[in-house]
Amino acid sequence: MIIALASDHGGFALKEQIKAHLAGRGFDVTDLGTNSEESVDYPAFGKACGEEVASGKADLGIVCCGTGIGISIAANKVKGVRCGLCTSVEMATLTKQHNNANILALGGRTTAPELAMEIVDAWLDTEFEGGRHQRRVDMLDNM
Repeated sequence: MIIALASDHGGFALKEQIKAHLAGRGFDVTDLGTNSEESVDYPAFGKACGEEVASGKADLGIVCCGTGIGISIAANKVKGVRCGLCTSVEMATLTKQHNNANILALGGRTTAPELAMEIVDAWLDTEFEGGRHQRRVDMLDNM
């Protein structure tokens, strides 16, 4: 499985920790940047990750900015992306079970690294339930 990662400067440190965590779990990681804490524009990185996932070059994506809000909005502008901003393990589980989120968003300034890794693991290890949720995911994809 290939996981695309992207962040702005506010999410850079967390992205780097997630990258190491994913490598430790044996995932192939595509790092789309940014590559430092120098100020950059989060929409470009959210879009890049969204396009990587929507095109099929990556199976899933994880994006980080200061709060996770802006970069999740940017990623969700790409057709075929279902990006969920999660601040708890429960949210991560439900966004995969019910929404089949293909991108996870996290806040580098708002989520402790230990919790972020728990959120990442819960999201990756949860399966989409399908069933009644499939109709809703189809509606999202057809918007």
